[in-house]
Amino acid sequence: MDLAEIWRVMRRRWYVLIPGLVITAALAAAVHFLVPVEYQSQSTVTLLNSKKATEAFDGNPFLSTQTSLTGMADGLARNLNSDGAVADLKALGLTGKHEAKIADNALGPFMWLTVTGTDRAAVLKSDEILTKYAQKRLDEFQTQQTVRPEAMIRMATIVPPQEPQAQTKSRIQFLVMAGALGFVLSLVATFFVEARKRRGPGKHRPDPGEDQGEDQGEGPEGDGQQARGPEPADRTAAPVPRAEEPAVERTLGIRRPPSWARSDEDGTAAAQPEAPQPVMAAPTTAEPLDEESTHGHRPRNGQ
Repeated sequence: MDLAEIWRVMRRRWYVLIPGLVITAALAAAVHFLVPVEYQSQSTVTLLNSKKATEAFDGNPFLSTQTSLTGMADGLARNLNSDGAVADLKALGLTGKHEAKIADNALGPFMWLTVTGTDRAAVLKSDEILTKYAQKRLDEFQTQQTVRPEAMIRMATIVPPQEPQAQTKSRIQFLVMAGALGFVLSLVATFFVEARKRRGPGKHRPDPGEDQGEDQGEGPEGDGQQARGPEPADRTAAPVPRAEEPAVERTLGIRRPPSWARSDEDGTAAAQPEAPQPVMAAPTTAEPLDEESTHGHRPRNGQ
């Protein structure tokens, strides 16, 4: 089936296709209004060396970056994603879903603190709460290890919580899925009705046991009689004898063997061979001789 045939079927069964497309549009509108828009806000923080570790660099923490800071950033991110941290953040007023991880392609101890939700103002406020809570948890870790204040690792905000941005990717995906599903179901219903109409309600496939000798079409005159094929030959009937050819009557001429092929009574061959005598068939009726056959000579009396 080519595109032209598909288009003809769609035009012919418009009363099935159009309601399906209307339902598809209604489904897409429902997804658009029922699936809320999500907003996302993100901040970027980094871990810095302690004041004591930066004395050799005149107190500049960005000149004394160590590998241990990256390990500390990974441990802090895991703690912020734990169930205990989720409960603490909800108690502090955080709404939506938050995530803490090391920044992609980071060359140092950089962390991304992300909050996602449906309320734009609440998402921005929640990201600020998450940033402050990360600083608090870093200090608590070191306090539990009885680290002196001048030797504690510090945290600096590189990018403050950003204005929440709409995340339309998931929403568009739901819209595309709803539209595609509705359109496919509409086409399936259209071609199903077309197939039913072509086949008709009373038509069915013949069973293998049905008589195959009858044709399904009408006779050539169109009088409604079914055309039948040639009747099969009766195997039990006697065979029809073939007409015999007329016998050809033949006359066999018996020739006497030549003398050179015969033997005398004493077993010796004859000295002089005899000329072979031709065999002539005797005439069935005697015909009188006319005068022309005698070349003008009349037979004599008694001859």
